[in-house]
Amino acid sequence: MAGRKSDFTLTKLDDLFSTQEQRDEEKLSKIRDIPLTEIDDFPDHPFKVRDDEDMAQLVESIKERGIITPATVRQKEDGRYELISGHRRKRACELAGFDTLRCEVVELTRDEATILMVESNYQRSQILPSEKAFAYKMRLDAMNRQGQRTDLTSTPVVSKLRTNETLGNEVGESREQIRRYIRLTNLVPELLDYVDEGRIKMRPAVELSYLDEDSQRDVVDEIDLNDATPSHDQTIRMRKFFEEGKLTTEAVQAIMSEEKPNQKEKIVLRGDRVRQLIPKNIPISQTEDFVCKALEHYNKFLRSRADRDSRYPSPFLTL
Repeated sequence: MAGRKSDFTLTKLDDLFSTQEQRDEEKLSKIRDIPLTEIDDFPDHPFKVRDDEDMAQLVESIKERGIITPATVRQKEDGRYELISGHRRKRACELAGFDTLRCEVVELTRDEATILMVESNYQRSQILPSEKAFAYKMRLDAMNRQGQRTDLTSTPVVSKLRTNETLGNEVGESREQIRRYIRLTNLVPELLDYVDEGRIKMRPAVELSYLDEDSQRDVVDEIDLNDATPSHDQTIRMRKFFEEGKLTTEAVQAIMSEEKPNQKEKIVLRGDRVRQLIPKNIPISQTEDFVCKALEHYNKFLRSRADRDSRYPSPFLTL
């Protein structure tokens, strides 16, 4: 049988696989300058964008060198763009007076975009507890919708699918710590602000997260009234009372009014009233020193008057 020449030819590797140069060109084709008016912030973006000193430095950097690392966006069904990463760069461009933001346009689902949005902010130098709380929750909710288990808001259980541990490894947190952060999303805004400010520590905050909104607002009122935050032991008792249906406003007041071992009595002076009694030529930085000297002088006056009265009793007292 005579040899038959085959029409089959092997496809060259160059035709099967794109080169790195081609991939780079394809990526560059997705980078464009998009008008700021066409870019929407990511829904419920958990990371705060502050007009602070770091922002001022970023504005100056962008004015001098432009956007070095493009922001990441995805195009929505209505044709507008949704910002995934680069919220600080977008704000800096607004402050710098720019009309556009250099962006890379990517094709992602909402859940994929959520995961990327959270991951892209992990490297921030400073992240508030509230930011971590909502970021971790959004990240795990997205993973849950993708079919992965995330049962962090309940009591810890042993599970083969430890999605929370995967996240913990990514961000350097323990499984339990991630669960605590997610509990913070149940706090009213005022209590969450106290956590961010460091006035309420993590463990007391977690206990307070189990109270309903009315009870939490009772706690806020007591904090504002007494200028004192609850201890871990006090929050444990409040949670216990709440679960037993006994946490009334009066109960919160009683628990919060207890003197804690490390709590010292505070003297509170109204600034506006004190300032009225201080000469205008005394700068605010010297107010404390002026008040102390005034009190020392007044104490000397009281002692002098008491000494005088003891030596020269009033004639009316002998009648």
